[in-house]
Amino acid sequence: MYTSTDNRKPINVIMFSGGASSAYIAYEVSMQYGNENCVLFFCDTLWEDMDNYRFMEEVSNYIGIPIEHRINGRTPEDIFFDMGYLGNARLAKCSEELKVRETVNFIEEKRDEGYEPILFFGIGPHEKHRAENLREFYAHVPLEPVETRFPMIEIYKEDVDVKSIIVKEWKIRLPRMYNLGFSHANCGGRCVRGGFKHYALLYKVWPDRYKQQEDMEERFRQKFNMNVSILKKMGDHIH
Repeated sequence: MYTSTDNRKPINVIMFSGGASSAYIAYEVSMQYGNENCVLFFCDTLWEDMDNYRFMEEVSNYIGIPIEHRINGRTPEDIFFDMGYLGNARLAKCSEELKVRETVNFIEEKRDEGYEPILFFGIGPHEKHRAENLREFYAHVPLEPVETRFPMIEIYKEDVDVKSIIVKEWKIRLPRMYNLGFSHANCGGRCVRGGFKHYALLYKVWPDRYKQQEDMEERFRQKFNMNVSILKKMGDHIH
């Protein structure tokens, strides 16, 4: 049974994606509130590139906060087949099931323990729409509103070169996906919301992973007898 918000101890939960921005926010939040009042929260889709784990471990050690590593047990592909809906740039249920649901469960667990989570996201000014959607979502889910904060938008008036700080000051090598040209390090390059340029890069860098996505599409079409694909342009398949 939940206690009242006034009786709970605030705990700062950094939504740790394995990327540079969330790593930088984790450091800043820990400096402001103290490591003992912070949690690095990572939801694993099981599609992550292996170098992401190396990066997260080094960041965790540098800051001094262990990672709360949550695994649903299913991959995005499992979600698509379970729900009978192939994820695409318009709708990706995988994120809802593997990340949002796990986050909500964590919030409820911490509240039962007497804590009131405050969620920190490393979303930048160019993604204000995402911040607005998250703020609206967590205002109504779970049972009570959850406070969300976006320091990259709300605090910093100018863009912060977080990648340079991590490499030059922290002496930590960024996830290899950045150096390979990807704009983010999510899902090992297989993010179904990536778009055409993203998947063209995936084909160039990791053709085996690109082939895995093609094979998944084909299995899905055969199982559900649906003419669908991850990428569409003018109603046509990527090819």
